[in-house]
Amino acid sequence: MRTRRDFLVQSGLSTAALLLARYNGLAQESLPAAEGPASSQHPPAGQPVLAPASEGQTPAPQAPAPASTNPAVQPNPDLIQQLRAAAAAETIKTTKLIDTIFLLQGVGGNIVCQIGPDGKLLVDSGIDTGTRHLLNALGKLDMHPLKLLVNTHWHFDHTSGNAALHLQGAMVVAQTNTRIRLSSPQYMQVYDVHFTAASDAALPQDTFPDTETLWVNNDQVDLVYTPDAHTDSDIFVHFVKGNVIHTGDLWFNGMYPLIDLSSGGTINGMIRGVDQVLALADDHTQIVPGHGAEGDKDDLQAYREMLVTVADRVEKLKAQGNTVQQAITAKPTADLDATWGKGSIQPNTFVALVYDSL
Repeated sequence: MRTRRDFLVQSGLSTAALLLARYNGLAQESLPAAEGPASSQHPPAGQPVLAPASEGQTPAPQAPAPASTNPAVQPNPDLIQQLRAAAAAETIKTTKLIDTIFLLQGVGGNIVCQIGPDGKLLVDSGIDTGTRHLLNALGKLDMHPLKLLVNTHWHFDHTSGNAALHLQGAMVVAQTNTRIRLSSPQYMQVYDVHFTAASDAALPQDTFPDTETLWVNNDQVDLVYTPDAHTDSDIFVHFVKGNVIHTGDLWFNGMYPLIDLSSGGTINGMIRGVDQVLALADDHTQIVPGHGAEGDKDDLQAYREMLVTVADRVEKLKAQGNTVQQAITAKPTADLDATWGKGSIQPNTFVALVYDSL
């Protein structure tokens, strides 16, 4: 009998295949603003989606989506305003991972900066109202200018600073779906929030469908796509020589993760993505999550086991014919909540997200 681990390993893309990256160089012709990926210029039909707006960050002036039938939705229409206000007054914490790679933490998602003679490479841009604080922190690392910005996915707290950083000279690189999602108005069901399309300056200029390799500051930097995970646009960033991996929102360290069903996220895709990272990590790899403290392979493995445990329990309840409300009432995460229920996604919400993604 195959276990969930067997299924995920066998059905996922092999790490070796993913790392047969194409090398496009550091300068690639910019995509026109209206141009989408070769496969499609629109999100999958029928999918409401979240796209962070890069300037203004205000909910789109459109009619609210119908109320979700999911009993564990956490509506917060003021989420964007709250985050923008907090980021405006944030203090950036800088942690040296190695001599050339730094972790910067503020109100939004975790940011990584690689420094060196080729210029700074930044992973994620945070929230636009905090950009001046971010630039101040970057200026203290070394004298070289910002050259590249990589988005791990397209959520507001990871891409809202894109426009300002692009205007500072950064070329923005991301998986194809990140540009698609940012290019049009979007909706995030779990928080019941609408977003306007991002400005042209915020859109990635270089996109790739699966994997891309950059050669920057004497290191190989692999950008690896993980389909249908936290969203449909997730990548993780592997600094091969530096032995540092930024997982994006595949990993919420010490907390239940958000699975954005509105943009194609699934629990099985989350597990597959984590497995890809674990396959590349060794006992000395420093792993940066999208949210939470930096960790190591053991920390990520513990998170992976939590994901699998919850997925198995909820899948069993669903197979028995339980509704999402009945699955929540059964409290399948009760023994895990003390450890993992400390983040913004509450246990009931996580159960419902897992249920709906299976």
